[in-house]
Amino acid sequence: MKLKQDMSVEDKKMMRSVFWRSWTMNASRTGATQYHALGVIYTLLPVINRYYKTDEERADAIVRHTTWFNATMHINNFIMGLVTSMEKQNSEDDHFDASSITAVKASLMGPLSGIGDSFFWGILRVIAASIGISIASTGSVMGAIVFLALYNIPAFIIHYYALYTGYSVGANFIQKLYESGGMKILTKASSMVGLLMMGSMTASTVKFKTILEVTVSGSDPIKIQDYLDQLFVGIVPLTVTLITFWLLRKKVNINVVMFGIMILGIILGLLGIC
Repeated sequence: MKLKQDMSVEDKKMMRSVFWRSWTMNASRTGATQYHALGVIYTLLPVINRYYKTDEERADAIVRHTTWFNATMHINNFIMGLVTSMEKQNSEDDHFDASSITAVKASLMGPLSGIGDSFFWGILRVIAASIGISIASTGSVMGAIVFLALYNIPAFIIHYYALYTGYSVGANFIQKLYESGGMKILTKASSMVGLLMMGSMTASTVKFKTILEVTVSGSDPIKIQDYLDQLFVGIVPLTVTLITFWLLRKKVNINVVMFGIMILGIILGLLGIC
């Protein structure tokens, strides 16, 4: 690969470290850590340590990558390569907009995951499993070996070259975006996508349904939840989310907020409110 030939010894060592670290990215998949955020930071530490010289610069870079990230394994290394190139340029150019790094990550997650999920989970895995099962059905242990080989060898190759491809197109990609004014549009669009994503997650994961009823003589009990839904579907979960966000903005410890919500839920359950 020509790019590798043009790299210095230090750059090659850094990229090898990023490649091997990237295999652990999915290990940090928890809601509290913004899915793969910790894995992204661990993957990019060689880049941050190489290109930034002061503790303050390194801290800013680490904080920058605590944002939500989730993309298909193997193909997400293209984003890591691109981010590596952008971090390098950010360390060399005082006028570089560091927020564009997060914007690029956010904008590429969806499109690349659409391709990656379809290929790795919908095509490659199914084909490898079909061949492996047909061999295993004859009683041969080669079925499992063939399955693992057919799936993991292409995945490993794509995982490797995606990283270097992202790094190689990084400089030209960034320059063209800036020249066309696309970076501002991309930053704005990614912010909107992020807000839409958080709204969707709130609506699908934050649940509250009260069982309170008001009995009026001579009529059926009135369910409070029905009236809340008529007023605004999901108004209570939305209110809880906004209050939680406000508390976090006020620097209230996240553990206090989490345990507070848990205790509130227990109390409301015991009182028969929800």
